[in-house]
Amino acid sequence: MNDSMSIVSLFLHASLIVQVVMLILLAASVLSWILIFRKTFALRAERRQYDTFEERFWSGVDLNELYRDVPSEGATGAAHVFRAGFREFNRLMPKARSNQDVMDGVQRAMRVALSREEERLNEHLPILATISSASPYIGLFGTVWGIMGSFQALANAQQATLATVAPWIAEALVATAMGLFAAIPAVIFYNRLSTKSDRQLGRLEDFAEEFHSILHRNVQSRAQDDAREH
Repeated sequence: MNDSMSIVSLFLHASLIVQVVMLILLAASVLSWILIFRKTFALRAERRQYDTFEERFWSGVDLNELYRDVPSEGATGAAHVFRAGFREFNRLMPKARSNQDVMDGVQRAMRVALSREEERLNEHLPILATISSASPYIGLFGTVWGIMGSFQALANAQQATLATVAPWIAEALVATAMGLFAAIPAVIFYNRLSTKSDRQLGRLEDFAEEFHSILHRNVQSRAQDDAREH
C-alpha cells in the first residue's frame, strides 16, 4: 500500500471530526477485547467453582459443616445461594409459626441471592452490547463526514480528479471499516458470553430448587419426629 494511503497516513491527514471518530472506535475495540477476555476467563472459573462446590455438596457432607466452611463475605455462585438459604433456614426454624413460613423465607432468601448472582454474571455484558450496536453508527458518521469533505473538495477544485477526492473517500471508508471492526467481535462474543452466563444461571437455579427440596424434606422429617414424641 502506498504510504500516502496507509491507515496511519489517512488518520494523520484526516479531518479532526474523522480523527475523533477513529479514536473512539479504536478505544471501543480495545475495551471490547479486554472485556471479552476477562469475561471468558471469569465464566470459565465460575464453572469450575460451581463443579467443585456441587461435588462437595452431594458428597454427603454435613450441611452445618459445609455452612461453616463457606465464608460469610465474598461467597459467590452456588456457595452464595447455599449460604443465603441455609442461614435463613436456621434463623426461622426455632421461631416460625409453621413449616411453610420457613420454606417461604428460605425461598425468598435464595431468590435474592440468585438475583445478585445474575447481576454479577451479566456484569460488563451491557457494555459489549452497546459497543456492538453503536460502533457501526459512529463509523457511519465518520463516513458521511468524509464524503461531505470529498464533495467540498470537488466544489473547490478547478479540475475534478480522482486525486482530489481520493483521500476523503479513503478516510470515509476507513471509518466504516473501523466501525465494523469494533462491532463484529463485540456482537459475536456478546451473544456467546450471554448464552454461557444464562446457562450458568440456570445451573444455579437448578441447585436452588434441589436445595429447597432437601430443606423441605428436612422440615417434614422434623415435624414427623415431633408428632411421634407427642
